[in-house]
Amino acid sequence: MPSHRLRALAALTLVTAALPLAACSSASDASNGPSAPSASGPSAAPSFAPVTLDNCGTKVTVTSPPQRVVTIKSSTTEAMLALGLGDRLVGTAFADGPVPADEKAAYDKVPVLSDTVPGQESVLATSPDFVYAGWESNFSAQGAGDRAALARLGIGTYVSPSACKEKGYQPDPLTFDDVDAEIREVGRIFGVPDRAEALVAREHETLASVTKPATPPRALWWSSGNGTPYVGAGIGAPQMIMDAAGLTNVFAGVHDTWTSAGWEDVVAADPDVIVLVDASWNPAEAKKKALAANPATAALRAVKEQRYVVLPFAATEAGVRNAEAVASIDEQLAKLGS
Repeated sequence: MPSHRLRALAALTLVTAALPLAACSSASDASNGPSAPSASGPSAAPSFAPVTLDNCGTKVTVTSPPQRVVTIKSSTTEAMLALGLGDRLVGTAFADGPVPADEKAAYDKVPVLSDTVPGQESVLATSPDFVYAGWESNFSAQGAGDRAALARLGIGTYVSPSACKEKGYQPDPLTFDDVDAEIREVGRIFGVPDRAEALVAREHETLASVTKPATPPRALWWSSGNGTPYVGAGIGAPQMIMDAAGLTNVFAGVHDTWTSAGWEDVVAADPDVIVLVDASWNPAEAKKKALAANPATAALRAVKEQRYVVLPFAATEAGVRNAEAVASIDEQLAKLGS
């Protein structure tokens, strides 16, 4: 093992050995050790009830609010910021886009470990007591570390339940109740349940403000992909957001969260509106150019009339910005006359 890896592990061992028991996470075959100091500081809860969860098939037990947290994916980082827990973050990674303007100051204080999934060395170097990830695949020997291995080091883990893939754990379909449940679970884990309830209430106020079109436009949700489009299917966040905004998903019949679609299928569907997900690696403007350059799609009414709705990638995976995405679709449809 490289010497700098040994130093990181040694430093983590010294920290966790010297501090009282705080947060633990265990896989079914792993026990946990001490991991973090007692709650203190501006985001600490005055009282805390221990939490035990079955998270994507992994048992997670938290006996005191985690204080040194690494987040992976924008959805998890933004959940922490929305709950006023930016001071707990010691590292973040795999940002899908810029955070909302009112969270930028808090976000800018957090070290960015990687533009994609961070390696275990960079995660351990922050001496974390908890890692909150957006995808199950973020936890692997090649990524942030296997969940059981991290548990043996006294590091708790949690995956957004919306991203669970195993039967019995994957939401089918994903609903705003599922999004609310994650916000509440995170609130319990970090000792801020009142903030979680307030956040859920704000999300539902936003949803209640939306006026759905009298006649639901038929919509294509183009998330990513160049040669072959990766589109929103029938049971994930795209479907949930489109339902709430009053759109009819042309690929709702595909029993998946997202799916690859052929251009011939897109042309046959002839959507009234095209939702373009704007990501740094696959921007909405590039998608518009691709649609106009393809002779088959260029003939679609939605393309000829520029009937586009654009959403930032970070608002399109299950999380605290989904209600905002619904409201944005509502506003953009109104401008399109839908």
